[in-house]
Amino acid sequence: MKKKWLVGAGLVLVLATVGLSGCYAGKTGLGELPSELRFSLNSQQEGIWVSGTGEVTVTPDIATLRLGIAAQSASVAEAQSQAAEAMDRVMTSLTDNGVAKKDIQTLRFSIRQVTRWDNVKQEEFVIGYRVTNTVVAKIREIDKTGSVIDAVAAAGGDLTRIESIGFSVDDPSAYYEEARQKAIADAKAKAEQLAEMAGVELGKPTYISESTPFQPPIYDIYREAVPAPAPAIETPISPGEMEISLTVQVAYSIRY
Repeated sequence: MKKKWLVGAGLVLVLATVGLSGCYAGKTGLGELPSELRFSLNSQQEGIWVSGTGEVTVTPDIATLRLGIAAQSASVAEAQSQAAEAMDRVMTSLTDNGVAKKDIQTLRFSIRQVTRWDNVKQEEFVIGYRVTNTVVAKIREIDKTGSVIDAVAAAGGDLTRIESIGFSVDDPSAYYEEARQKAIADAKAKAEQLAEMAGVELGKPTYISESTPFQPPIYDIYREAVPAPAPAIETPISPGEMEISLTVQVAYSIRY
């Protein structure tokens, strides 16, 4: 009895749907949807889609140093005192060598236990405490980078840790404008070639999107466990060149 009832309900639903479709066909024409149900394809799905890349080679004008102090002692108080004194000398050295206070930022500060595993007792015990204080310093007089590193190493002594150095451009806006022009020209050239190969006429752009790829700094990493000694001669530093690039995605219409 239940199966018959379900079959009957299904037939009624089918007939009702057919009848509704017939009403719509009678009002709007065969194969058309009523005005309130009409839809249109997104125009961005049509046309020619291309991407263009623009690159500009520039000379860095800023050096970024990541450096700090690491002190270890049997007590927290002693380790912290050693680190504070050494870091004070390092900060003074930075400012004395032309690094503005606003260009020095604390990146990381930590106090942690230093432990050792006892194989006899099968347990871990504390042998001391390690204090680290790391800052990022921006050197705007890039030619002085080597002398700044030497001064910092001398000021911090054996507690000095120089972790990395990177180079960048202070104001890259003008370079991005040039890269953007090259990217648009690159995209247009590709679209024109595709249109010619397809035998169609290229229209105007209907969509433009820009993306700037992440450019990691160029770092020379020093092992933290190796103290940075005070060299007898100035440390040679070469900023070299770097690439500033961006990509654009452009959709062009097709003229019929």
